[in-house]
Amino acid sequence: MQAYRETIRPSADLRNHYNEISRQCRDQKEAVIITVNGRGDTVSISYEEYQRLKARLALLEILAESEEDVKYGRVAPIQDTFDDLRRMLMEEKP
Repeated sequence: MQAYRETIRPSADLRNHYNEISRQCRDQKEAVIITVNGRGDTVSISYEEYQRLKARLALLEILAESEEDVKYGRVAPIQDTFDDLRRMLMEEKP
């Protein structure tokens, strides 16, 4: 997994230097941490990076569910699964 460069900036910069922060996120692939009263409040990343993170999270959730299925024996031989799929597809044909 990629390590993100991070920059910390006060919330006033978001108001006064939005274009610069946006460029930082997009072009330099940085996560910009916005602080309020010296404490982390929000994080700004590019839309492209946000979509990538969502996809990774979805995949990790699927993998975690799969691990749990294996752990608790909720699995079937692959041949049985393919046989079930073939049967369902044959039933759908007119």
